[in-house]
Amino acid sequence: MNSTMRGFLFWTSMFVLAVLVWQVTANFGQSVTTISTTEFMDRLSKNQFSKIEATGSPSGTELRGFPLADDTLGKVFGSYLPEGFPNFYEDVKKLNVELVGKKETANTWANFLFLWAPILLMVGFWVFMTRQMQSGGNKAMSFGKSRAKLSSSTQKKVTFKEVAGADEAKEELQEIIEFLREPQKFQKLGGRIPKGVLLMGSPGTGKTLMARAVAGEANVPFFSISGSDFVEMFVGVGASRVRDLFEQGKKNAPCIVFIDEIDAVGRHRGAGLGGGHDEREQTLNQLLVEMDGFESNEGVILIAATNRPDVLDPALLRPGRFDRRIVVSRPDVKGREGILQVHTKKVPLSDDVDINVIARGTAGFCGADLANLVNEAALNAARYNQKVVRMNDFEHAKDKVMMGAERRSMIITEEEKRITAVHEAGHALLAVLLPHADPIHKVTIIPRGMALGLTMQLPTDEKHNYSRDYLMDQMAILMGGRIAEEITNGGLTTGAGNDLERATELSRRMVCEWGMSDEMGPLTFGKREEQVFLGREISRPQEYSQETAGRIDSEVTRFVLTNYDRARTILTENKAALLKIADELLAREVLDADQVIRLAKGIDLDDARPTPPVAAGDSTRSEQSDRPPIVLPIPKPIAQA
Repeated sequence: MNSTMRGFLFWTSMFVLAVLVWQVTANFGQSVTTISTTEFMDRLSKNQFSKIEATGSPSGTELRGFPLADDTLGKVFGSYLPEGFPNFYEDVKKLNVELVGKKETANTWANFLFLWAPILLMVGFWVFMTRQMQSGGNKAMSFGKSRAKLSSSTQKKVTFKEVAGADEAKEELQEIIEFLREPQKFQKLGGRIPKGVLLMGSPGTGKTLMARAVAGEANVPFFSISGSDFVEMFVGVGASRVRDLFEQGKKNAPCIVFIDEIDAVGRHRGAGLGGGHDEREQTLNQLLVEMDGFESNEGVILIAATNRPDVLDPALLRPGRFDRRIVVSRPDVKGREGILQVHTKKVPLSDDVDINVIARGTAGFCGADLANLVNEAALNAARYNQKVVRMNDFEHAKDKVMMGAERRSMIITEEEKRITAVHEAGHALLAVLLPHADPIHKVTIIPRGMALGLTMQLPTDEKHNYSRDYLMDQMAILMGGRIAEEITNGGLTTGAGNDLERATELSRRMVCEWGMSDEMGPLTFGKREEQVFLGREISRPQEYSQETAGRIDSEVTRFVLTNYDRARTILTENKAALLKIADELLAREVLDADQVIRLAKGIDLDDARPTPPVAAGDSTRSEQSDRPPIVLPIPKPIAQA
């Protein structure tokens, strides 16, 4: 029903209602009391009426007598005078009472509306409620209707020009759009349009943004819905919404349907301890049938996004349902530079800002991280009433995002401050001296986030594989803080707890997962822990003997102790440089890579020691804390094939 028809019915209903109100209130205030003809004539003879209305008809006359002005009762009396009643008009004339004759009206429209309008209104109300129950949205009885939103031409569109850092994914999706625009180009060679495209990638890499760009580029209807929109408290609602979604798609074919976070309904069937026939599985079964079942849905392309492809059901991932799987990975240096250029278009930048330098210094950042970095830099510039965003603002934002906000108001004692400086100096010196380690970037003893001090390393190149020498150096760097405390203060603190945990985990993965132990050989031991909700094993079977477990523990211990001794030897031989770095940290609180390298080579820094900048509103750091320091958030290496 279009808007014109709805408006016509609305104003028609208002007119009928107004007529009914007028009919009801026309004689409002007149209380008509019906009496017998004899009593009416008796009152007439006693001159109790000021006016009489007579409505004639073939069978008689309807009378209505109005009281005198001084009558306290104020009632209107009605009666009926049969046809041929003698002397009625003469008596009225003798009594000098006004007689008003009225003609009986036929079946007028007013009478018709007065009689039939209530029935018509009730029927209309019933029809209206029936249509409301059958329509979609959040209205009554609309649970089984799809909540997919159809993108309109008035909405702000996102194009592929605004998407950077995922060129391969853009090419794959661009081909889908070309197929919709020119299907004969592919069909003449026997090709068929893909039925489904699955976007996979880590959170924040731009999967949903990519789908929005497809909606902006394609000149076809685009339906968008979230996986959680299929879930409802009523049984069978999810499957009903899937059916309705594809029915809408077939009516608007060719079209694109986008389901965000499809793992909400596409998880592996039979998962969990309770077994299988639940509401979510019914929704998944219906989705499988609609994508590639007995009846095909030609012209409906399904694009889905998830960051958990490992939990999806195998039947959903097979060709014919999701023909293409597009990995939207974290961007490389070139991709990060493109993303930063997109996000800095509306940000006034200073001349000293180098996007390439920022991109090289943000290894591992995804698109959402880079957007947050630019926003933090702009907020920092606005905090100091700057007209442009400078490079220092980006450096401040990068440190805040990667290491946490500064906590200059934290109270720590001078002794704890010196222990933290020595600890961080041990990490930093080993990062400079070990040949296979990532270059040092910055060292600070200003508390950031949950840490009392931080040593930050940044790789020069993108790493996808890690060598054994690199992992050994990382393990030695993790031990550097504890060893520095031991050879300078002669004691141990709890500050190295996180370092020891990560070094032990790294050593065990080298032995059990990556086969880097000469003693154990190129074997893997134990399976990765599977989640119960995926329908996997609850317990982890031990596939090796107790003797092998003992040898694994021995190798893990040997790896850790070997690197511990290696780090101890290096720091002992360079104790003077270690103490210099610690002293400079106490004086400056922050050292960059160049300063640490100069101190490691025995070169003194300038005598002028500038005071580290303090943000507006920050107080000077006071001393004292009973919390053990948590240090060195060095990125944990991840093996990739």
